[in-house]
Amino acid sequence: MPRAESNGIELEYETFGERGAASLLLIGGLGTQMISWDEAFCELLASRGFWVIRFDNRDAGLSTWMDGGGAYGLDDMAADAAGLLDALGVPAAHVVGASMGGFIAQLVALNHPEHVLTLTSIMSGPNGKDQVQPTPEATAVLLAPAPGTREERIELGVWAKQKLLGPADPYDDAYERSRVVRAVDRAYHPAGFVRQLQAIAASPSRLERLRSLGIPTLVIHGDADILVPVENGRRVAAAIPGSRLLEIEGMGHDIPRRVWPQVVDAIAQLAREASPAC
Repeated sequence: MPRAESNGIELEYETFGERGAASLLLIGGLGTQMISWDEAFCELLASRGFWVIRFDNRDAGLSTWMDGGGAYGLDDMAADAAGLLDALGVPAAHVVGASMGGFIAQLVALNHPEHVLTLTSIMSGPNGKDQVQPTPEATAVLLAPAPGTREERIELGVWAKQKLLGPADPYDDAYERSRVVRAVDRAYHPAGFVRQLQAIAASPSRLERLRSLGIPTLVIHGDADILVPVENGRRVAAAIPGSRLLEIEGMGHDIPRRVWPQVVDAIAQLAREASPAC
């Protein structure tokens, strides 16, 4: 897959759809790789008229690992995303982020508004003092120690997925296990996970800044999310003028296949309303 230079590092990325279509940037969450955005989900977005870009954040996947590089913040990760658009010759894109990727997407909109046509923040929140914290069960998933063997890493990933899925989405072991295996074998980098978690912990609340955001925004959240409880999404939606909140019943901290059409329809509708040519 191709790489692009951005903000002093290299980012691994992949695209779906036609280059001349409206650009849509997908930003992944804590410790995840771009393959967390399922190929079929990306193709579904592309079928709705988007040129879809997914990428590995710094310190994850096949992008630059920051070993020995010192601390960084979510603002740096937002600058990475904006720089990727520059590197690809994209003046502005529809920006979609999930979980930590939602934090980053919000910061792209706040810090680099010229790059953002619309903002979609999925299972994310305001961070800092205004963030509603995970349940104890979800915290145990977040802070589980890194295993030493490949088999243990796979089992930890499967266990985490089971814990974070919502009650409306039965666990599909064949599907979820294959995704965990692929991620573990592609790039396993627990030190990067820790540094990204530190970046989240050091980031202040964005709630007051979001009140001045003038970009068309969609907030999507599951009402059964135990890692980033739904009140976080409600707070973000309430802060951003004119934003739309889509709460999905029974959805946990995941974008399960049953909701893909609903999520893609909502993103496409937001894009059409903001840019009628989409």
